[in-house]
Amino acid sequence: MRIRLKTNRIRPHLQKVDRRLSKVAPEAHKFFVSETPIKTGNARRKTRLQGKIIKADYPYAKRLDEGWSRQSPEGMSKPTIQYIKDMIADIMGY
Repeated sequence: MRIRLKTNRIRPHLQKVDRRLSKVAPEAHKFFVSETPIKTGNARRKTRLQGKIIKADYPYAKRLDEGWSRQSPEGMSKPTIQYIKDMIADIMGY
């Protein structure tokens, strides 16, 4: 018995999923920045995307992420993680 897998039918779908997944990090970064409280703009300016890692490069980032500001009582990470989960669920069709 032989089984032959025809990947030519799967490949276009996988390429589409891959393209959409490659947009997750940049979109998550934009969302993270939008969730960052703003007083002087320093925190938003110093939040960068390096590869697929969001870096909040300022000394009070942890305080803000713990909900220190009334502008973002849940911080930035928790809402961003939920945003990423929702994006992936949408991409995968869950």
